[in-house]
Amino acid sequence: MDVQNPSAPSRAQSADGADRPHSRATRRPPVRPTAHPTAGVVHENTRHTTRFTVIGNHLAQHRELSLLAIGLACHIQSLPTGARSDIKTLTARFDEGSTRIAAALRELEAHGYLRRELHRTPTGRIVTRTVSCNQPGAARPSHAHPEPATPPPPPPFRTPADPPAEWHRVRNCDGCDRGFRAPESQPRCPGCRKAAAPV
Repeated sequence: MDVQNPSAPSRAQSADGADRPHSRATRRPPVRPTAHPTAGVVHENTRHTTRFTVIGNHLAQHRELSLLAIGLACHIQSLPTGARSDIKTLTARFDEGSTRIAAALRELEAHGYLRRELHRTPTGRIVTRTVSCNQPGAARPSHAHPEPATPPPPPPFRTPADPPAEWHRVRNCDGCDRGFRAPESQPRCPGCRKAAAPV
């Protein structure tokens, strides 16, 4: 086995001391520093602008759901409103059998990602509506129409106050030049009269 000499020059030198260029065969590409980890997942993402569905990590990384249930939930969340998502339709779409798909749907129901409701159609037929919940436990929107607000009851009837027996024209106070209503015999407004009254 060859012993390496740590004090040896890193490149071969000619007799005159000039460095000899390496041959093309012994050159190595430069090592570039990288910010990526040396192992594990590295994401190469391109932003979606059309035809995409937002899936929460609480679903995609759920520790209690099977892989089939997670995949089925993602598929159902990507469907347009009104699309069929019953066991027969899902079995025709995927290779898994109806037993496995039914079990996955039950998993999703147990964890709140799916709700199946029975509804009667106008013709009287009972149908199942599948409700996909992208955030289980969030407040459920109310589909019922709110009750119309009742108008407030009218205030109790009051007899209008009698109009004053005599209307006086507006004129200016002789003391402060402020406008006020009073009989001609009162040349000053109430404020000036009060200020001029003897204590």
